[in-house]
Amino acid sequence: MVDHTPPTRTRPYSSRVTTAATAPRPGLRGRLGDALFRGVAGPDGPESRRHVHGTPGPRWFAPDRPIRVVHGDASMFPGGLAALLLQSLHPLAMTAVADHSDYRNDPWGRLARTSTFLAYTTYGAADDAQRAVDRVRAVHEHIRGRTPDGEPYHASDPHLLAWVHCAEAYCFLTAHQRYGRHPLNAAGQDAYVADMARVATAMGVEHPPTSLRELRTRLNSYRPELRLTPQTREAVHYILLRPPLPKPVLPPYLLLGAAAASLLPAWSRTQLGLPVLPRTERWCVAPAGAAVTALIRYLLPPPPQRRA
Repeated sequence: MVDHTPPTRTRPYSSRVTTAATAPRPGLRGRLGDALFRGVAGPDGPESRRHVHGTPGPRWFAPDRPIRVVHGDASMFPGGLAALLLQSLHPLAMTAVADHSDYRNDPWGRLARTSTFLAYTTYGAADDAQRAVDRVRAVHEHIRGRTPDGEPYHASDPHLLAWVHCAEAYCFLTAHQRYGRHPLNAAGQDAYVADMARVATAMGVEHPPTSLRELRTRLNSYRPELRLTPQTREAVHYILLRPPLPKPVLPPYLLLGAAAASLLPAWSRTQLGLPVLPRTERWCVAPAGAAVTALIRYLLPPPPQRRA
């Protein structure tokens, strides 16, 4: 889900000046960071990363674009979890995942594929980014079926694709504004949504939002279609309470899950059966989420330098 941004001197859409990434320290930090990266990006993650950053050629996004700032920060961890929770509220999207994704038995494989897609479209050479999109679109063409209520779905449906896109963009950006190292200013937030629209259009989304205001409006327009189904309830329970993780990792993960849930719009948390506790979130969940995100940021290695 995360691929760290190549260091730049300044980011015009950020309210602060960036610092160059440093090489991971040897020893425990390096081992933990490498294990975390391989868990997210898969066994081929290091090689894919070298290819993404090392292949010369034009990119979809310049080094100073907000999409690189957001997708290169550890805040993508709570943001990614939040996106999964929010997306699960649409019965068509949730049924497609339940019927055609082995997320229960191979969650890390699904995470690695998502991480690789984000890396190529955000940082990769333009030809590689387009190939990544083409592969996903080819898979989507074969994903179709019916919900338990008999409603047909097709993963290539532009309306359904727009829901998935809007949920991701909203959660990634919200997580970055709360837990990111360099929160974006107002212009930067709009620019991030516009950057994401570039990828969404390539994926087949029609007229994706290009500003934060448009994103919120489009997201709210889906509310009549959303509901808590048994499949949604199972997915939420799996994501927040029963992840396939070793016991030592569970406590920080559960804190990260609570932080992710707190990023969701209040109306969606109510639909998901998740509590809305402003004081607890402000004084407990937010600091804990910030601490876990900072730890992830500390552990993850920086990207290799791109060749000219």
